[in-house]
Amino acid sequence: MDMTTRLKCLLMEIQQYKESRTATNAAKLQKQVEVNISFLLIIFLLLTPGLSLPTECVTGLSDLAGNPNTSPALTSSIVSLLEQLACDDESREVLHSSYSLSSTLASIIHSHSATPGEPLVLQCLRVLQKLTYNTHIFQSMSYFYELITFLMTNIQSHNDELITPCLGLMANLCRDNHSVQSHIKSLDNLKPFYRTLINFLAHHSLTVVVFTLSILASLTMNEKVGEKLFDAKNIHQTFQLVFNLIVNGNDICKYAVDLLVDLLKNAKIADYLTRYKHFSVCVLKVLGLLHSKDSESAAKVLELLLSMCRVSGLRSLLCEVVFKPAAAPKLRVGRRQGHDPDVKDSGVALVQCLSSDVEGAEASTLQALQLLHELLEEALGADSVADCLMSYVEILLPVLLDLLRGLDSAEGDAQLKKHCTRITHVTSLLLDILLHLVIIVLNVTMSVFSQVSSEALLKTLELMSKLRQQVKDMVTSFYKMLQDQRIVTPLSLALTSHHRESVQTALSLLFEATPLPEFPALILGECIAANNAYRQREAELSVKRVAVQEFPPTRTNCSILDSSTGSIHKTVNGLADKMLKGLALQEKPKDSLVSEVINVYEQKLSAFESKESRLQDLLEAKALALSQADRLISQFRVQQAQAEAEARKLGCLLKEAERRRKELQCDLGNQVLEVERCKCDIEELLKHNGRLQQDSEEHQTLKGAYNTLLNRLNESDRLLKELQAAHISLTKQNDNLKKNHETLQLQNDRMVVLVEEREEEIKSLHSDLQQKDGDIAGLRSELRAEQQKLKEKEQERRDLEETVDVLRKELDKTQQARKDASIKHFSHISPLQSLHIPHIPANLPGNLPRQKCKENVQAKC
Repeated sequence: MDMTTRLKCLLMEIQQYKESRTATNAAKLQKQVEVNISFLLIIFLLLTPGLSLPTECVTGLSDLAGNPNTSPALTSSIVSLLEQLACDDESREVLHSSYSLSSTLASIIHSHSATPGEPLVLQCLRVLQKLTYNTHIFQSMSYFYELITFLMTNIQSHNDELITPCLGLMANLCRDNHSVQSHIKSLDNLKPFYRTLINFLAHHSLTVVVFTLSILASLTMNEKVGEKLFDAKNIHQTFQLVFNLIVNGNDICKYAVDLLVDLLKNAKIADYLTRYKHFSVCVLKVLGLLHSKDSESAAKVLELLLSMCRVSGLRSLLCEVVFKPAAAPKLRVGRRQGHDPDVKDSGVALVQCLSSDVEGAEASTLQALQLLHELLEEALGADSVADCLMSYVEILLPVLLDLLRGLDSAEGDAQLKKHCTRITHVTSLLLDILLHLVIIVLNVTMSVFSQVSSEALLKTLELMSKLRQQVKDMVTSFYKMLQDQRIVTPLSLALTSHHRESVQTALSLLFEATPLPEFPALILGECIAANNAYRQREAELSVKRVAVQEFPPTRTNCSILDSSTGSIHKTVNGLADKMLKGLALQEKPKDSLVSEVINVYEQKLSAFESKESRLQDLLEAKALALSQADRLISQFRVQQAQAEAEARKLGCLLKEAERRRKELQCDLGNQVLEVERCKCDIEELLKHNGRLQQDSEEHQTLKGAYNTLLNRLNESDRLLKELQAAHISLTKQNDNLKKNHETLQLQNDRMVVLVEEREEEIKSLHSDLQQKDGDIAGLRSELRAEQQKLKEKEQERRDLEETVDVLRKELDKTQQARKDASIKHFSHISPLQSLHIPHIPANLPGNLPRQKCKENVQAKC
């Protein structure tokens, strides 16, 4: 049977039961509901506005469940079906808003409020608790006030089976719902209700304790009762209870998380939590829950951590816990696998939560991204950044890039929407990390600013320029960074670079920064001039170095060499001259000695040249340091000029402040006189205020008496109007009764006459009836006589039939004996004698004619 046919059959059964509420139709419909439960679940999960049949089926079932005339067994089956339909947040929202399932369940509870212990009521309470979790309930809901009264009545009862579901439902209704809280606080029995809840705090069931704390936190947080319950003495026990319930991971874990989130909204309780000595240990255990494969538990844990991040004192503590030095191996990049049970580091648990492939973990991924955004913003914005934090960022970045991978278009619009939402959060986190890293790079000492870091900074600024319209607050950060004086060095290096792309990037950023009011254009010009001077000096030195390498003897005439270099050159030249003179004096030198001497001097010359090259490198290094010093001096002069300008400006401001002080001194004297006059006026006003206070008290007394009399008058008027209306209605009823009495009197007279006539007719009919009874008795006696005769005739007929049967048998035997005798006789006589037929006597029994027997039988009959 296909989908449409099954839905039509179910809808037809619903219509039949609505038309005729018989037990047979109820049994058929209940069977259809129980058979189609799993099928309807699948259909409802795929429910769209275009599918009308599932909508009609769910609407019809909801109407039947809310009807008090529906059988309890069928209602229970329908409620079970609706409970299974509310399998996730989206389905619960549809059932609550589109089908008003909350009102339906409230009506069922109201109709069975006289017997609250029935299984149907407990079932409706359980479904309603599941349906109202994190859902806002309005007072316009049907049977809203009756439901609140039912819950408060049964909470104060002694039925343990009802207390827990009623407390859970009440906790859902009170949480973040001011209308429900105001209605409960306006009731007369509020104080006994509070006393009952306070007594529940010592209950043996932790579920009851958590539900009770949640209700008290919603109702009494900003009141004296709440201050006493959640004071400094009791709050640490509450923290311990809540964290234990969260870590144990039982069914009420989500209620414990919600309770702690609600408590953190109070500034005093949040401050108490910052001083809680076991906070770090508890947070580590809570973060350990992220290793589980339950996406719902992970989502609640991340919700709790996000609420903690909204408290400034707790955010720094969370950063210390999450970004502590990793005690586990690094996460493998590019893999999405389950959690490693050996991983104990809390920060790595967050990263693994991003790379989890558990079904339904999309919400957890987005919450983890938001949490990391908050924590990294706090940690990277600090004055000093620890090495462990940078290591954590190195682990995190590959996972974030892995989340940006493309999506297959064949997966549908829903997956595409989720992927786009994830990309938005990931991009925002990456830009935030990038922005803080740029600030960290800017804080590096300018003397060690390299070309690579300059290019990285400019590329980041270029990316911020392109994304400033798409990302929130990016424009402000971008323009603030362009007006920072630390940006001058990378801009000057890029503008004087040999790379075309660097120059174009710097020019585009310079075009953006020039119109800004606080852009350090003067400092940028000084830096560019210093860079150009340094490059020119470097070029001159490189030219001289090449010239010296080509012509070694001329290096002695270089003016830039110091005295030690000149003395070395003189020594080398002197040794060369002596060697030439010695060789010239010898008339017949020996070739071997000359070659040895030449070798020795060549080695010495090479040693001197190596020393000269080292001295030259040292000179170039000194020249480079000198150029850097010149650049720093120029920057210092610019900063000094700015400081002097600011000092002059501050001096002008000081003079203006001094002038303003004198004016204010005069105003102060005038104000002192005015204050003295005001004191006298205040004394007179206080006396007058005392008299007015007395008059006000008298007025309040009279107003109270007047209100009392007015209330009594209004009550009397209301009673008078009610009595007048009752009198008018009773008068009308009396007139109607008189008319009815007269009419009934006439009808009574007519009925008396008719009764008399009927009595005479009855008497005549009675006499006739007696006569007929006599006739009937005679006829019955005759009938009995005839019946007796008929029985006798019947008996005779049966006897004659038996006689006829006996005679027939004897006749047959006689005929057979005659035949045998004839055969024997004809065998002994001649043929002529055979013609003689013997005479058979007529009185033999076997020779009686059949016709005569038959006539005798009939005559007897």
